[in-house]
Amino acid sequence: MANQDADRLRNMNRYWQAANYLTIGQIYLQENPLLHEPLRPEHIKPRLLGHWGTSPGLSLIYVHLNRLIQDTDADVIYLTGPGHGGPALVANAYLDGTYSEIYPDVSQDTAGLRRLFRQFSTPGGIPSHDSVTTPGSIHEGGELGYVLVHAFGAVFDNPELIAVAVVGDGEAETGPLAGSWKSVKFLNPTRDGAVLPILHLNGYKISGPTVLGRDRDEDIQKLLEAHGYEVHWVEGVDPLPMHRAFAVTLDICYAKIRAIQKEARATGYSKRPRWPGEPAAAAIAEQVNAEGFSKHTMWPVIVLRSLKGWTGPKVVDGLPVEGTFRAHQVPLPNVRQNAEQLKMLEQWMHSYRPEQLFDKNGRLDPELAALAPKGDRRMAANPHVNGGKLTVDLDLPDFRRYAIPVIKPATERHESTRQLGKMMRDMFKSISKANNFRLFCPDETNSNRLGDVFEVENRCSVGKIIPIDDHVASDGRVMEVLSEHLCQGWLEGYVLTGRHGLFATYEAFAMVSASMTVQHTKWLEKSLLLPWRIPVPSLNILLTSTCWRNDHNGFSHQGPGLIDTVLNVKGTVARIYLPPDANCLLSVADHCFRSRNYVNLIVIDKQPQLQWLDMDAAVKHCVAGVSIWPWASNDHGGEPDVLLASAGDIPTLEVMAAAWLLRKHAPSLKVRVVNVVDLMCLPPPVIHPHGLGEAKFIELFTRTKPVVFAFHGYQRAVHAIIHGRTNTERFHVRGFIDEGTTTTPFDMVVRNKMSRFHLCTEALRRSGYPQAGPLMEWCQEMLAKHQTYIREHFEDMPEVRDWVWTD
Repeated sequence: MANQDADRLRNMNRYWQAANYLTIGQIYLQENPLLHEPLRPEHIKPRLLGHWGTSPGLSLIYVHLNRLIQDTDADVIYLTGPGHGGPALVANAYLDGTYSEIYPDVSQDTAGLRRLFRQFSTPGGIPSHDSVTTPGSIHEGGELGYVLVHAFGAVFDNPELIAVAVVGDGEAETGPLAGSWKSVKFLNPTRDGAVLPILHLNGYKISGPTVLGRDRDEDIQKLLEAHGYEVHWVEGVDPLPMHRAFAVTLDICYAKIRAIQKEARATGYSKRPRWPGEPAAAAIAEQVNAEGFSKHTMWPVIVLRSLKGWTGPKVVDGLPVEGTFRAHQVPLPNVRQNAEQLKMLEQWMHSYRPEQLFDKNGRLDPELAALAPKGDRRMAANPHVNGGKLTVDLDLPDFRRYAIPVIKPATERHESTRQLGKMMRDMFKSISKANNFRLFCPDETNSNRLGDVFEVENRCSVGKIIPIDDHVASDGRVMEVLSEHLCQGWLEGYVLTGRHGLFATYEAFAMVSASMTVQHTKWLEKSLLLPWRIPVPSLNILLTSTCWRNDHNGFSHQGPGLIDTVLNVKGTVARIYLPPDANCLLSVADHCFRSRNYVNLIVIDKQPQLQWLDMDAAVKHCVAGVSIWPWASNDHGGEPDVLLASAGDIPTLEVMAAAWLLRKHAPSLKVRVVNVVDLMCLPPPVIHPHGLGEAKFIELFTRTKPVVFAFHGYQRAVHAIIHGRTNTERFHVRGFIDEGTTTTPFDMVVRNKMSRFHLCTEALRRSGYPQAGPLMEWCQEMLAKHQTYIREHFEDMPEVRDWVWTD
């Protein structure tokens, strides 16, 4: 063990005691922080909030990582899955001095200790978890399941970084965490850092046992080995032997990590068999058996088995507490009212001998303070956990280079997302030195028409690779894994440590990770209030294979719900873009890749679609967010009889076809066409910073005229976001009403009553057009014809399928 002796070990135990003392003080005390006088009820907070049970184990790990950093100068960050152990992380950030540097009023003295204790889980203070206010945190650990995936995202393209990820045994029961162990299959030691998972088994959740806490050691060993990990066990009750055992184990794991990296960087990582021509599968199998696929790397993992609520009260009111679920939160819950519990708390806190840890002025013993790393090597001060410090702007190509020429609107069909794929192909070329961009996608990159990236990049896998694989390599930067949780979680860890990326997925299945999106926005919202948190690259989410064009997959693949989810979060961090065509998509994507501290949701389908705007018009439209399309309108800049508005590519198609039908069959009806690309322009500016001023809103939508609005998502969303606008009852929204099946593309809009014929009928009805009758009847006849035609021919009518704009 490097630089390790009995005195240092004893001091590390004292440092651990100091962290435990500060943890308890945060949970319980509002006065008398160093117990300079006997503890009285008025010294106790009126509401006791916090979690003690996991905290001693978290602090044990922290103090040993401090020692490792001192001895090796390792670049280490700490992520805690059981984030409810927040007071332990705050305590350790305070002990190493980072907390007081960032928050000078929480000073390194008795007054600072008092403030540290009083602020915890109180109004105007800090939350109970390892939240954004905690120096050193990029993972709150409130919603369980994401610690490993965030850790792996953090170390991708960070070759010297080690992310230590503490996995609680309760968290280990979640689906996302169970899938996260597979992340090691995407970790390339030649270019990435390392993740050291520490599975912390203390046996209990809030009120019951954990699955792994009750499993046999050999079963846990087999589980982790099957995932690709070399298992190291540390378990016990007596603190000093536990310190010795953990120190030895941590050194072994660190040495293993560095040995893996050294060998990989010296000799290369993978050994890929090569065959001439296209051999039969049997020949491939024979060669594989002879030569193997790649070096089988077993990364270390520590299993730490310690008591829940370790060193806390053993028995309270005749019931066991230490080592049980009763230690999970506040083991002495009635301290103010119960004199016996108050005495127990005082004895418990005195057991750490605070008078030997802090001097009379509240300063940490210098001998203990010397155990913490210095400067940026402190885990609470590491620049990677304040990723904006390290962010390098993307070297973006000019998005105009990928424009589709639009000589005349709505006459040619192209796959809009394919142009974005071409742009990202060249982005990969331009970041070859910075290595600060990755694409994350659940096995759908080609399906989503982004496959041009494979001209210069590969799918990442450090597992088995055979010649018939398509663009798979250990150094690939396209991260495909069939888990939305992993894709989004990797990207979150990646951007929070200062890099850039895009998560592209089928629209309906973005709801799998929707809660992660919400949690990320919460983090960003609070980070805006902290000047020391430097803005990080935005979380960019591309939804394609949308509800309107997943007619071939059926109802399970049809759902625009993530729009509603993002609409419900704060406008300071949420953006929703609905580009109608390729050129608008390129303009929006360029903006999103340059942005900071947002969740950017981009929704557009991948199938061939009509192109509406040339690049200059597209850029102007996207900058405005919403605009009138004069060439599609016939109000000639005057007051229209009715407005047709759309947000989304398929709604735009149907609105444009409806406008064309009205121009052809009801030429005297004055129609204005309005298109929305930035959905956040619609609410009032008090709701969202992109919201149009009321005068501009009326200029676009008039004050009194009826608006027939075709919307990509659930129609109620538009009614909600325009609340507070002028005469909102005149907006008649058509959108997704949860009608779906395996059918034709046009039948999807018919089923949801958003077809051109429905919109045409609605516009006639709402405008009071006097000659509406025959055209409305014709629209009904066309809908009936549609039903007959698709059942006979299994495709849409030619006049619908092949429609283009004509003058």
